[in-house]
Amino acid sequence: MMPSAASPALFVDLQPDSGSFLGDVLKGLAQSPKALSPKYFYDARGSQLFEAICELPEYYPTRTEMTLMRECAGEIASLLDQDGLLIEFGSGASVKTEILLQTMRPRAYVPVDISADALRGSVSRLNTAFPGLPVIAVCADYMQPMQVTELARYESCRRSIYFPGSTIGNLTPEEARSFLGRARGLAGAGGSMIVGVDLKKDPAVLHAAYNDAQGVTAEFNLNLLRRINHELAADFDLQQFCHIAFYNETAGRIEMHLESLKSQQVSVSGKNFTFDAGERMHTENSYKYTVEEFRALARDAGFVPGQVWVDAKSFFAVHLLRA
Repeated sequence: MMPSAASPALFVDLQPDSGSFLGDVLKGLAQSPKALSPKYFYDARGSQLFEAICELPEYYPTRTEMTLMRECAGEIASLLDQDGLLIEFGSGASVKTEILLQTMRPRAYVPVDISADALRGSVSRLNTAFPGLPVIAVCADYMQPMQVTELARYESCRRSIYFPGSTIGNLTPEEARSFLGRARGLAGAGGSMIVGVDLKKDPAVLHAAYNDAQGVTAEFNLNLLRRINHELAADFDLQQFCHIAFYNETAGRIEMHLESLKSQQVSVSGKNFTFDAGERMHTENSYKYTVEEFRALARDAGFVPGQVWVDAKSFFAVHLLRA
C-alpha cells in the first residue's frame, strides 16, 4: 500500500559515522600533498553557505541550470517514465527537483544526500508542495555503493536518476566513470539518468565564479576546517589559512585549496600535522567538459547518451543517459 497524502516521509539513515570522517581526514592530512574530501563540506553551516554561493552574481552554474530546467523540464519529463521512481543524488535543497516534479509525477521520489539537516529541510518543503507524493529520504554518501531495502516496494518501477548541479565535476574522470557505472546499475534495465554538467568556457568566467567578491566561497572552503575543529577535536586556526581557487587548463578543472599562511602545527584527535608556510591542502576539483567529452565518458560507463540541452551561452548542459 502506498503512503497516503497525510503520511510523513520515510527517513532512511545510512550516513557514514564520525569514524569515517576522522579516518578520511587523518589519511588526507598524512599524504603529500595534503587533501580533504569535498563531501565533508556539507554540515548544516556548509549547506547554508553553499545555498548562499548559488545566489551570488558571479556563480553562474545554479541560475543557468535553473533557467535551462524551466525551459526544458516538460520535454525532459516526457522522456522519463511518468509512473517510475525518481532518485536524486545530492538533493540538497531540492530546488531544481521541484521544477522537474511540476511536470513529472513519479510513483515516488527518493532524495539522497549526505547532509541530514539539508535533507530534512527539503523533504518538509516538498511534502507541502507535493502532498500526494511518497518520499523516501536517504541520508547516505551516494558516491559509495548503497543498499536501500525500503525501495523493494517499488521494485517493478523503472528508475530515473537525477544528478543536477554539475557535482559530477567534483570527481576525476576515472572516478566519474566508476560512479556512472554504479548509477547505471542502480537505474537498471530500461532506466535513465539526467546529469547536469558544467561546460568548458572562458577561464575568467570560471575564476570569478570560484573567487566571489563577497568572500562566500572562501568562507565555505574554510568552514571545512571549522567542522573538523568542532567534530574531530582539532585546533585549526582559521585565521592562518586562506582560500585559493584557480583554473587548471591542462586538466580542465577548477581546483580549490586552503593555503597555510605560516609554518604551523595542527592537532586532529591527538595526531599532529606540520604545515609549511605556503603549503596547500587540496579540498575540491570541479572538472569542466565539452558536450562530446561527457558523452564519451557516459558511453565508457555503459550508458547510451541521449538528448542534450544547452543554454544560450553554452555555459551548462543537461544530459539524458539511457541505461
